[in-house]
Amino acid sequence: MSSGLFGIEHSNRTVTDHWGKNCFNSSYPTATACYMLEHNIPAVYIKLAHVNGKLGIVADEIPISQVFNSGAKSSNELFFSFESVFEPYQRYSFDAIDGIDLVIKDLDGRFLSPIEVKLTVLPDNSTCEKEENEWGSEIVIRSATTSYCALGMFDAVKDHSRHVREIFEDACSSIQMWDNDFEVSHKMHELYNSINSFQSEYYQNQKPLLMQTIWKTQGKSPLLADQAFDIIVWSDYAFSRLFIDGSNDGASKMSRPMRATARLARCLWELSRSGIIRVNDIYRQMAFGNQTDKEFSVNGLKWKRYVISDRTTTPILPSTVVNEIIENGYIQRLSPERRFDQTLYFTIQR
Repeated sequence: MSSGLFGIEHSNRTVTDHWGKNCFNSSYPTATACYMLEHNIPAVYIKLAHVNGKLGIVADEIPISQVFNSGAKSSNELFFSFESVFEPYQRYSFDAIDGIDLVIKDLDGRFLSPIEVKLTVLPDNSTCEKEENEWGSEIVIRSATTSYCALGMFDAVKDHSRHVREIFEDACSSIQMWDNDFEVSHKMHELYNSINSFQSEYYQNQKPLLMQTIWKTQGKSPLLADQAFDIIVWSDYAFSRLFIDGSNDGASKMSRPMRATARLARCLWELSRSGIIRVNDIYRQMAFGNQTDKEFSVNGLKWKRYVISDRTTTPILPSTVVNEIIENGYIQRLSPERRFDQTLYFTIQR
């Protein structure tokens, strides 16, 4: 039976699953990516590069086939495994690693790519009053995403473990208690510099990690803009700058960006020493009094500083594309929740 969504023929979700509240937010972006794959429409690619002699974020384009690591395969030759473990990374952890939003496989079961999936509105509340070319989108990041970021970074440079260890050794080996807020926060400058050195050396090994589908509205209205949909893909290195860049501000108390940066440095250092770690133990131990499931969030103002692309002003897909991505008769399967604040706001505005 058809899933009702473009390109998703083989999946671990049932038809009913795809249209549930918590699943549609990753199924629809995946179908949008399949549509772009079949029509040879590249995504925006946010990646790390050397800009004027130093690390910087640039916007490029990337084919969806590279995001999926699927070669010349079409979407009907792929298996979409949602909320699943990317098993090739399990070799790097003694304990069971968490699942990620989407794992791409071929029909023979070979693992191709792990992808975190976001579906976010443009503009968010922090940018909706600004000029349209300054609009941004909020993203909330789970700890599982940053752990996959660390595992993926190491996987790409595992043959250079000795050099990676040399980069992190001085900063990390002197930390006696990684769960001590005072000790780790006072080592942040060294950890920050070590990660910068690592990324300067190995940024050409970056690969797609997070696939953010944006849906653009007419300001704060719920109505879609004429050009409404696009996909922003973040490389693992570019994604990490969302927290690394906020970790070296001299704060004496552990913030969420500082925590994420310290976790990344520790994972890379310990992996470079032994090739295998207890990743979940590291994340639980280094909670520093914050939630362990939520890593950090980025509002539209900060997001826009990283995503400099005309396609945030004019997304590449029109609003009418939903009629091609969603098969006729399936949209009625959605059951959106009613919120009092939303109802009240738009009732009063009439």
